[in-house]
Amino acid sequence: MVRTRIAVIGAGAFGRKHVEVIRANPSCEVAAVADPAPGAAEFARAQNIAYFPDYERLLDEAKPAGVIVAAPNALHLPVGLACAARRVPMLMEKPVADGVEAAQRLVEAARRTQTPLLVGHHRRHNPLLAAAREVVHSGRLGRLTAVSAMWLLQKPDAYFEAGPWRREHGGGPLLINLIHDIDVLRFVAGEVEAVQAFTANAVRGFPVEDTAVVSLRLAGGALASALISDAVAAPWSWELTTAENPMFPTVAENCYVFAGTSGSLTLPKLELWRYGAETGWTAPLQREQIPVTRADPYVRQLQHFCRVIAGEEQPLVSGEDAARTLAVTLAVQRAAELGELVAI
Repeated sequence: MVRTRIAVIGAGAFGRKHVEVIRANPSCEVAAVADPAPGAAEFARAQNIAYFPDYERLLDEAKPAGVIVAAPNALHLPVGLACAARRVPMLMEKPVADGVEAAQRLVEAARRTQTPLLVGHHRRHNPLLAAAREVVHSGRLGRLTAVSAMWLLQKPDAYFEAGPWRREHGGGPLLINLIHDIDVLRFVAGEVEAVQAFTANAVRGFPVEDTAVVSLRLAGGALASALISDAVAAPWSWELTTAENPMFPTVAENCYVFAGTSGSLTLPKLELWRYGAETGWTAPLQREQIPVTRADPYVRQLQHFCRVIAGEEQPLVSGEDAARTLAVTLAVQRAAELGELVAI
């Protein structure tokens, strides 16, 4: 069997996670790792992986079939342009770039060179999310009216000590974490037309926010809210409720509610609540459990990327799609700064 040779650019936490997933797949192999940061060469040696301090040397000498880009956000555009110039299919970690204009440049380069570009919004590969989207789009909720998203947990002090950028503007839960929830809302509930937001940094006093309240108006007329904080003792977040990542303890709670005129759906529990023959607030609600077969979204994402490399599938999350998620997330940040409604 010929294995698909995939290189990883960026050997931080996300890059090492991708290396682990690639090595666990018998149809893939790690072609090489590129990262000039201290410790990257040692990591590559310990893993017996070819190492390059420079990503262009990796592309030219290792000649991988595909590349996973897990470099810092500011490098997504130059690395992506280098891949596109060589027509090497890429899986670009989210966000697709560090700004909308940069994202558009990358998308255009990939289009011009006909280079496949998949963006790593990995939650879309989770069967839980696919099941939720199917329920909402099937009409079983009636007209979608209100959506609630929560991302509430507590990042430890060590998290902020690991890198000073995590304490500065742009390094907080809006751009690092909320972007996932924005992508979930777009994927399940539809496009976002306008946003308003408030942020606070009162808990830690860092320049970066620790808490935010976001209101969103969706294209279909539904209204959504997102409540986020990385400074609270709380279980309502994707990480703690979905058992997606073994490093987090799992709690039997929800972090999303999709409410419609005929029913409502929770996520990740996937409980569908609807009336029977009688409706109205005095009538009893019936609960239906939506069946789903769970699977690791990182494993499914890699499998999909291999099929994209082979030309068998189009990217589930295209560069254009990811750029829209980035635009909404940046609009939330702008709305909080301006204190006014921002149209997308």
